Amino acid sequence: MAVQQQSKDTDEEPARPTLGRSLLWPAAAVGLGLLLIYNAVDPVADGKPAAPPAVSAPSSTANAPAEVLRAGLPRSEPTRLKIQQIAVDAPFTPLSIGTSGRLDPPPPGNSNLVGWFQEGVTPGEKGTAIVAGHLDTKTGPAVFAQLSEVKRGTRVEVVRKDGSVATFEVDEVDNFSKSNFPDDRVYADTAEPQLRLITCGGEYDKKAKDYEENVVVFAHLASATTKS
Repeated sequence: MAVQQQSKDTDEEPARPTLGRSLLWPAAAVGLGLLLIYNAVDPVADGKPAAPPAVSAPSSTANAPAEVLRAGLPRSEPTRLKIQQIAVDAPFTPLSIGTSGRLDPPPPGNSNLVGWFQEGVTPGEKGTAIVAGHLDTKTGPAVFAQLSEVKRGTRVEVVRKDGSVATFEVDEVDNFSKSNFPDDRVYADTAEPQLRLITCGGEYDKKAKDYEENVVVFAHLASATTKS
């Protein structure tokens, strides 16, 4: 299915503000039944967002057995995302689809914030969990400014509300054109717990005021600690 692309960057829409950086989820897509396009803002200078203070891990934990990793963890909302390789240590905010059919983006005023699609699976559950973050904002680089630099084998930690920590291992990182986005590949449901991290990428189209591509990180659940 071809991906629809927003042609201009606006501050609001008649029905709901989107700030020109919204995630679009037309209802006809495959897998989750939704399709994502991550729109952008004016480009900014290269740089790395400052890493916030680390959050302490649960005080009493146990490693989840292999069968739990295959079947998935119980549902629990994510609270923090950590990717040491690119200095990401960010809180989560839940994202929902607005009346316009677009997934509301994380607030633009906080560049160190990631969003997860709360109507889908939580990271660590069986299936494909979707997490998105800004590449940049009008004030500078944002949380996923260096997502494209993540390598195969990189560990991605998701701290969850129940005190567990789901650790994913990156399988691959790809750039996809927004005009030909492979929704089947990115959003298809999976038999084991997997994670997708998504942001903008590629060249910036000044006329369209949007990046031409999406960066997508594919990862699987490699280990987990649960409250003992």
